[in-house]
Amino acid sequence: QVQVVESGGGLVQAGDSLRLSCVASGFSFSNYALAWFRQAPGKEREFVSRISSSGQSTAYADAVKGRFTISRENAKNTVYLQMASLKPEDTAVYYCATTRATIIVTDPRYYNYWGQGTPVTVSS
Repeated sequence: QVQVVESGGGLVQAGDSLRLSCVASGFSFSNYALAWFRQAPGKEREFVSRISSSGQSTAYADAVKGRFTISRENAKNTVYLQMASLKPEDTAVYYCATTRATIIVTDPRYYNYWGQGTPVTVSS
């Protein structure tokens, strides 16, 4: 069956860096675009970043552009989110999700497989 498992979250201070990982199995990983979303307490889930199936195309939310970097290793069925210069407003549960969409979509309804999330807390 499909499994999507995020890891790497934790408690860090403002300005620190953190790398999230997402390992997926049970489907043709290399045929899917992957994205990271996040959800802060009391807020809706929001798009963070997306990478195409080949890894050649990436997209970022304005809030994280220039600070976060998404990448993937298809041979390892893994996608990463390197986060730098973290801010308290980055505090959220971070989710990995997959989509067959070949265009950039930021609406979570277009994503089918989701992980359970990994929490990130940034203290000031």
